[in-house]
Amino acid sequence: MTNSSLRIVFMGTPDFAVPSLQILVENNYNVVGVITAPDKPAGRGHKIQQSPVKKYAADKGLTILQPTNLKSEEFITELKALDANLQVVVAFRMLPEVIWKMPALGTFNLHGSLLPQYRGAAPINWAVINGDAESGVTTFFINENIDTGKIILQEKIKLSSTTTAGELHDQLMEVGKKLVLDTVYRIQTNNLSLLNQKDLLIKELKPAPKIFKETCKIDWHKDVQSVYNLIRGLSPYPAAWTTIKKDNEEILMKIFSAELSDKRIAPGTIESDNKTYLYIGCENGSLKITHLQLAGKNRMKTEDLLKGFNIGAYHIV
Repeated sequence: MTNSSLRIVFMGTPDFAVPSLQILVENNYNVVGVITAPDKPAGRGHKIQQSPVKKYAADKGLTILQPTNLKSEEFITELKALDANLQVVVAFRMLPEVIWKMPALGTFNLHGSLLPQYRGAAPINWAVINGDAESGVTTFFINENIDTGKIILQEKIKLSSTTTAGELHDQLMEVGKKLVLDTVYRIQTNNLSLLNQKDLLIKELKPAPKIFKETCKIDWHKDVQSVYNLIRGLSPYPAAWTTIKKDNEEILMKIFSAELSDKRIAPGTIESDNKTYLYIGCENGSLKITHLQLAGKNRMKTEDLLKGFNIGAYHIV
């Protein structure tokens, strides 16, 4: 099967998906259609924004579909008309069975973990939050259950003790695009050795559920390593947060980066000279906060914030 006879539909929306689409285009694969999220208003001005995948696809003159309902007859008809024999999914929505079963060669997904670990919506964040020493990407054929299909390929990478979710995202994005290209080539050449996830001997499966606001709230009474990992695992987005208070004024404060410290401070206690440093106590240590953001303000270095904000007058609630 040649590159041109392999008719690919690519499905994805955010930045993470763009390199995978790009590498297929640059290797002369026949991408007959791109499915991405509908345009939506964003930002303070509520201007209509296109997804990163749409921007790239439009620049390359690719056919673009933006369904609001993946089960609608209109979309299913449009998708069938593209006559794809392979679908590639990277950071997209859950597909109904009628969609993932459509192409003759199947539909595969790139997932940001070493499956079966971290099935779910936020594998990158949870790997860092849990303090894992390794992560990776997996390609697998989609089936009726979320992230449980037969594994095609995996690639591992090491995490440092300071890796943030943002840094891991960028690493996996680059590793992932190569895995997508290799996976397509193996499908094209019928050189597959699939692995059933249920055959892998895993003592404990770690989930990767969607992250909500309450997930991001810091409990300063937890041990210092756990709090540090939470901050890393939510940086730069959606960011760990706490609330500080002075009199009747409460301010939400996001924390993007910190350094581990042996300084012993009571959990949830602020210590600062109001000029250069800010420590907050945890169990068994404290964190030196280095980058943060107050509600309604820009993200900044701690020392820049302290030039115009008396944080020592506040306490954590």
